[in-house]
Amino acid sequence: MTNNSAGPVGIIGGTGLTSLAGLEIIGQRAVSTPWGEPSSALSEGVIDGQPVVFLARHGDPHRIPPHRVNYRANLQALYDAGVRTVVGVNAVGGIHPEMGPARVVIPDQLIDYTWGRASTFFEDNLEHTTHIDFTYPYSQPARRVLVEAAGAVSLAVSDFGVYAATQGPRLETAAEVRRLERDGCDLVGMTGMPEAVLAAELGMNYVCLALVVNWAAGKTDQIITMADIEAAIDEGMSGVRKILEASARPLGLLSHP
Repeated sequence: MTNNSAGPVGIIGGTGLTSLAGLEIIGQRAVSTPWGEPSSALSEGVIDGQPVVFLARHGDPHRIPPHRVNYRANLQALYDAGVRTVVGVNAVGGIHPEMGPARVVIPDQLIDYTWGRASTFFEDNLEHTTHIDFTYPYSQPARRVLVEAAGAVSLAVSDFGVYAATQGPRLETAAEVRRLERDGCDLVGMTGMPEAVLAAELGMNYVCLALVVNWAAGKTDQIITMADIEAAIDEGMSGVRKILEASARPLGLLSHP
């Protein structure tokens, strides 16, 4: 694909990824947007020759719960920095049997169960009502890049999955997870929406790179503990970083939607 006015690739880090070791930092800058302050300063740098902009979704240090993240400010800040392709890194719970702790997943669909979040740029002082197509919430070319990058670093990933975005900050009940499974969901997380749709409204390529950090509630007989989540992050985040490092340059070559 050709690159129309190439710009930096955006990386939004979630739980377990407040920084990126392979990122050669050029500078950091605090920014503001018409929607308020983003979660963190923008870290500008280079991975394998590709300019990137990193933003910590929950702040650095990690302090902003999922339902309080200013998703509009985050996406607007990246857009204003020239980003047109974004990788959202998400920590999730696994529902599908293949998607256990430390598994990396590149989902292809999502279902939104969140409520009360500012979820659109198109709501006030409009000249006309705006509806965007959201049939495929993740950029298909960007997904292919991530899948190929995983192969290049010999990392087994799941290249499919329906992401259930729930409100949080609490984890789900076992009954709720059974409902999600009946709905066809394979993963459950709290930050997948409205991040994806806001990127779509801005005309950005957006893709999710998910790390399973626990079995969803009721999928095992054990309760979910932070110690287990942290162990899965320690085990699996190295794979996420390898994919990001291997995919930065090809992501930068994607044309804009």
